[in-house]
Amino acid sequence: MTRTRSLVRLSSIVGLVCATAAMPRNAAAQDDGLQKLTLDRYLDMESVSNPQISPDGAQIIYTRGWIDRVNDRRKSALWIMNADGSKNRRLLEGGGVRWSPDGTRVLFTSGDSSGSQIFVRWMDGEGAVSQITHLENGPSNARWSPDGNWIAFTSRVNDKAEFAGVQLPSRPEGAKWTGEPKVVERAGYRRDRRGFIDTGWTHLFVVPAEGGTPRQLTDGNWNHNGVAWSPDGTDIYFTSYRADDWDRPSNWQESEIYAVAVVTGEVRQLTRRRGPDGQPVPSPDGRLIAYRAGDEHQDTYRNQQIYVMNRDGSGSRMISGDYDRQSGGLQWAPDGSGLYFNVRREGYHGLHFVSLDGGVTQLTEGKQLLALSSFTDDGTAVGTIVSAHEPGDLYRFSLRNPNDATRLTEVNADALHGVTLGEVEEIWYESDEFSVQGWIVKPPDFDPSRKYPLMLAIHGGPHGMYNGGFNFAFQEHAANDYVVLYTNPRGSTGYGTEFANAINHDYPGADMPDLMRGVDEMLKRGYVDEDNLFVYGCSGGGILTTYIVGNTDRFTAASANCPIVNWMSAMGTSDAIRYTRTFEKPFWEDPTEWMDRSSIFYVGNVTTPTMLMTGVRDLRTPMGQTEEFYQALQYVGAPTVMLRFQGEWHGTSSKPSNFMRTQLYLRKWFAKWGTHEERMTS
Repeated sequence: MTRTRSLVRLSSIVGLVCATAAMPRNAAAQDDGLQKLTLDRYLDMESVSNPQISPDGAQIIYTRGWIDRVNDRRKSALWIMNADGSKNRRLLEGGGVRWSPDGTRVLFTSGDSSGSQIFVRWMDGEGAVSQITHLENGPSNARWSPDGNWIAFTSRVNDKAEFAGVQLPSRPEGAKWTGEPKVVERAGYRRDRRGFIDTGWTHLFVVPAEGGTPRQLTDGNWNHNGVAWSPDGTDIYFTSYRADDWDRPSNWQESEIYAVAVVTGEVRQLTRRRGPDGQPVPSPDGRLIAYRAGDEHQDTYRNQQIYVMNRDGSGSRMISGDYDRQSGGLQWAPDGSGLYFNVRREGYHGLHFVSLDGGVTQLTEGKQLLALSSFTDDGTAVGTIVSAHEPGDLYRFSLRNPNDATRLTEVNADALHGVTLGEVEEIWYESDEFSVQGWIVKPPDFDPSRKYPLMLAIHGGPHGMYNGGFNFAFQEHAANDYVVLYTNPRGSTGYGTEFANAINHDYPGADMPDLMRGVDEMLKRGYVDEDNLFVYGCSGGGILTTYIVGNTDRFTAASANCPIVNWMSAMGTSDAIRYTRTFEKPFWEDPTEWMDRSSIFYVGNVTTPTMLMTGVRDLRTPMGQTEEFYQALQYVGAPTVMLRFQGEWHGTSSKPSNFMRTQLYLRKWFAKWGTHEERMTS
């Protein structure tokens, strides 16, 4: 290797989610009189998302989610309320709701194990529902035409591999021969949570809004993403890369914006530049198209900018200036003067506006996660807001004054009734040339004169961002007498391109000092027990955890969940093949960097008891990576245990019972090796 990282008494790490054994709620009452958060309350938690306000501003339809305890899954349905929050009731099963332009109908998707379909419901007293599609493969991105007569959507069209099919000799009568092999020809042929994705191509369709036969608008061996109608209904804009060499590694960043004529099916390419161009949104008058784009680059991360172009693709210009944060959910102002968009910035989410004249204005303030969903022509908007002690609810506000929001729901008031949550403290500290943001979750009966065990939680990505919003997992850990620290080390998004790209060709590794200095910051405060420091994380957090235990013996115990430990073997078995481009050279030309960034080559240094937890169906960080590290730990004699989570793709918490198991096994492992006194609330 070109460099080695010696064992150093660096800093600590730990925590992520939250959990504990389920017990009756009256058992949660502590001797100090506080009612703390217990794991069984997780099963009562609900969520709200995607509020859609009717064109006349009178009603709001939204998605409400809950946990199906019997079938161990998360479920959701559409609910409806008046715009003032009154008459809130369940409407029907389904999701992806959109009001028709005249407000007389809504489209939504619903289905069972055989697949989802598009439905339309009339919003009159009768409430008649019609099934619009009968597709072999489910629809996505269903959108009304401006006149309400058509619905456009994307769906997968099945295809066979070109190399498939050979003629075997005649089999004997009654013979039961093994089935045909699966023939794989594409570079990206699998995707986590979906399995094989090389059995067809995603195309654009339109179908009459009253039902009928869908008409395919695009063809060819390319995928087509997104649906955006032109205001006059003649064109639909979408994103693709319709080139013969689309699947070459050199083109993995490439995408272009196209228009397809609804009547003729003629496809026109609107953008022509190296780099990603996507998410087109036409202006209300149809003259302009806004979109997000970026230049081709060799970095691991860059924020994209906001552009506008004329309807025919000419006159492209950037309007976001030097604004360098994540942007999403572009929506034109009704008067066409600019666009509203959501931003994830420095641990919180807010609403911003970009003017056609150029320049970005921040519209909302505060320690919250606000996401704009929809609004009417008069600027009445609806969205969701989350804060440190509020799991998330619906709010109504005016685009003229979005800081003055009216709360419309309290879906978790019952689940958290009487519960005292832990204080969430935001911190900043210095690490090399960077300022790093983090948060501390303290036990609800926190006593600064005590010494608490510390959990350091590491987020995934690595280009992700922890935030200051409510986190059941961290709160529940704190209720079980842990101090939880979670931070956004370099590589995290929300702090600009330079910060996120600071791990370029140095991940994991460059971000490790930021995590350690966060632990040092905690030890300065006097209430953390330096003999009970724990660390864990999943995905990118799992990668860093394995790297940390190979480079410091500081931690009492660790849990590396869904990690990659050997980049060379991982890139041949993971669905994240594109990450190969983040190395200077392919490993067959020079393996030095690949070895330096792979935790498996530091395993001989590991003395920290390290648990491994991975889903058996994981395609992002495949089980083989966990097995490699587990076998190596066994060989060197480091204390370890491997948990293979059933029914899980990437992560270990998609099923409610597995979420709870994850948290319980975390604390069981930490308690096994720690010297702290366990004060369990459940």
